[in-house]
Amino acid sequence: MKAQILIIEDEDDIARLIALYLEKEGMKPVICPTGECGLEKLKALNIDLVILDLNLPGMDGFEFLQIIRKTDPVPVIIVSARRADEDLILGLGIGADEFVVKPFSPKVLIARVRALLRRASTLKKESNNGICFGEYVLVPDAYLLMKNNKRVVLTSKEFEVLRFLVLNPGKTFSASDLYEKVWEKKYGELATVAIHIQRLRKKIEPDPANPVFIQNIYGAGYTFNKNTIIQGPGV
Repeated sequence: MKAQILIIEDEDDIARLIALYLEKEGMKPVICPTGECGLEKLKALNIDLVILDLNLPGMDGFEFLQIIRKTDPVPVIIVSARRADEDLILGLGIGADEFVVKPFSPKVLIARVRALLRRASTLKKESNNGICFGEYVLVPDAYLLMKNNKRVVLTSKEFEVLRFLVLNPGKTFSASDLYEKVWEKKYGELATVAIHIQRLRKKIEPDPANPVFIQNIYGAGYTFNKNTIIQGPGV
């Protein structure tokens, strides 16, 4: 089945260019000129990934992202002419998985789309044995984190960071280690790692300022507290 990619872009030429490259790669593009249209398509269709512009008429990209992240972990790539670091940090902080600045190379964008889809597919093929820590159950193959039988909504990258740390309890990883392992890149914006760790702590830690699960080792990096794991690696 073809991956369905939702393109939310009000500039028709750009939207059609992205759609053309997606079709060449065997994917099915769905174009929406507004965030409101995008919300409708997400509800009606089985969307595998969203390519999102920030400067939209009516609801902007940030507002769209805030709304969907309350319930939907679908991977999101922001494609925007905004170059400010504040926009990058805000976009990633709200829940985007990637940030591509216009003008961009369509081939680079498609490569990032494929990378996100590939990682999601890999996770789904893995063992479905739940890993329990505290009140949580992490299910790798289902891309799922549960707390007291209720789903905790995570973005794909948040899940991958958590999954990597949980599968390596007690081991310490620097920001560059995590960037290379999770993002599969040796060089890039390492602040992205700290942003995702911060977001995860807000979602899973009883007190994010005093983390129980994802802890800092001064001068070394991050580690998952193996003493919190009830069932899974390290037990």
